Amino acid sequence: MHFLYPMCCFNSLLNLTCQNQNNYIQDHLKSALFDAFCLTADVFNRPLCSLISLFFHFFSSFQMQFMLLFSRQGKLRLQKWYVPLSDKEKKKITRELVQTVLARKPKMCSFLEWRDLKIVYKRYASLYFCCAIEDQDNELITLEIIHRYVELLDKYFGSVCELDIIFNFEKAYFILDEFLLGGEAQETSKKNVLKAIEQADLLQEEAETPRSVLEEIGLT
Repeated sequence: MHFLYPMCCFNSLLNLTCQNQNNYIQDHLKSALFDAFCLTADVFNRPLCSLISLFFHFFSSFQMQFMLLFSRQGKLRLQKWYVPLSDKEKKKITRELVQTVLARKPKMCSFLEWRDLKIVYKRYASLYFCCAIEDQDNELITLEIIHRYVELLDKYFGSVCELDIIFNFEKAYFILDEFLLGGEAQETSKKNVLKAIEQADLLQEEAETPRSVLEEIGLT
């Protein structure tokens, strides 16, 4: 029964958003609705896959094109591509976007048009999180997705910093893959994502233990 109240709120927001013709209000209502989905998943510990699918069914087929993480010095720390591109094109895009974002002033808007895409970025400490979306996709939802990913990194690493990404980049990729699949949100419950990471860590430790024992006795 507790789950029905948020669902009623979702329905009211959904109807209001669909009826409203003002794009600015629509964007904020969509962002509020996405927050409500995430809050429900955390509070009631319910799987969010079906809710997210419903959300994106109503608000266009959202799909991220790629995500880049880079430092203030322009060093690339993580890259995830959801569209097929050659290595040469990836390097060109990365170079252009890093230069463009770093040249922008702190008080400038976090959204910008680039080629036929929209770029959404946000700085956390010394790292920039930069995403590319299609022109019809929602910038505010993209900001929420970036923030949710940062929250997941914080939960796992404990106040994540650039060094965590550098020395544990495989974990950063694993967390991102648990969160986004093919550029679409598949699971936004922090508990479920972190549980999957913990299980993977446990399996890795169990696999490494016999090997370390064999190394100690000189059998490898």
